[in-house]
Amino acid sequence: MTRLAVAIATVGGAGYVPVAPGTVGSAVGILVYFLTMHWPAIGQITLVVVVSVVGIVASTRAAVALGGKDPGAVVIDEVAGQLVTLLLTGVAWPGAIAGFLLFRILDIVKPWPAQRFEALPGGLGIMADDLMAGVYGNLILLILTRLL
Repeated sequence: MTRLAVAIATVGGAGYVPVAPGTVGSAVGILVYFLTMHWPAIGQITLVVVVSVVGIVASTRAAVALGGKDPGAVVIDEVAGQLVTLLLTGVAWPGAIAGFLLFRILDIVKPWPAQRFEALPGGLGIMADDLMAGVYGNLILLILTRLL
C-alpha cells in the first residue's frame, strides 16, 4: 500500500525529476486539464475533489515513507492546485500558460491563508496550501479572461 501511495503522491515518479519537481507536477496538471477541459462542470469538479482526497491520503503516507513533512518528490499537490487554477475556465493554450505562471507564483509566495494551511498535519497540510493557491489563481485568471 505504501508503494501505491508514493506512486500517486509523486505522480508516477514525476516528482523525482532533479530540478523543479513542483513545476513538473504543475505541467502534469496542465496536461490533465487539456484532457478534461471539455468535461461537464460536475465532471471537472469531481476530478478535482477526487485528486485532492486521494492526494491527501497518498501524500500523508508518502511523507512518512520518504521522510519529511512535505518531501519535494510529492507533487500531487501541484497537480491538484493547477487543476483548481484552471477549473471551469475553458481557457486555451495562452490562458493555460497564464494559469500555469499564476499558480507557480502563488504556490511559491503562498499568500494568506495558504501559508497557514501548510502547517496542517500530514497530507492535509501538503495539499491545502496548493489548493488555496489554486483558488487564488482561478479567481485571478477568471478576472483576467473577462478583462482581456
